[in-house]
Amino acid sequence: MSDDNQKVEVFENEKSLLLDHNYDGIHEFNYPLPSWWVWTWAISIIFSVLYWLYYEMGGPTLRDEFKNEWAKVEKVRAENAAKLDNFEPELFAATIADNGVEEGKKVFTQYCVECHKEGGRGDIGPNLTDKYWILAKGTPETIFPVVVKGSEENGMPAWGEMIEKKEIYQVISYVMTLVNTNHPEGKAPQGELVE
Repeated sequence: MSDDNQKVEVFENEKSLLLDHNYDGIHEFNYPLPSWWVWTWAISIIFSVLYWLYYEMGGPTLRDEFKNEWAKVEKVRAENAAKLDNFEPELFAATIADNGVEEGKKVFTQYCVECHKEGGRGDIGPNLTDKYWILAKGTPETIFPVVVKGSEENGMPAWGEMIEKKEIYQVISYVMTLVNTNHPEGKAPQGELVE
């Protein structure tokens, strides 16, 4: 025990609160616990009892809860997949009319340029400025499923799970403006020639 601790002074009005025990010269006052601490302790006990009753006396297990949550995820995925299943020419035309090409260029720059490079000249992904196609046939209808579902074999991500359908139409409208522009630094042709 240091000399500083021995100099601690106990006031006269506090002596009645001083407990009898002494641990290595350390004394303890009998102050009540803070009310916030007591309430937290009491609430945690009540919560633990209710938690135990709910989960041990017939409530769902963690596995049940996981299955329920996973079912919700699957439902949302199925709904999204249903929305993306079909190419809608009217919606595509409306997207183009609504500044679709300019917006599509932004989408392309944000998501596609890493593989297809600026202007669609190709890098990891194929050159989009020539007449050759690996998966599609050079029309919006055939490009749509490639963008939505991707191609694991060719390293094309399934963008249908990551961007909105409107953005898919926008980026397709932009890609259609690139076809046959034959970028001077374009990647060598890949796939089949589509005239």
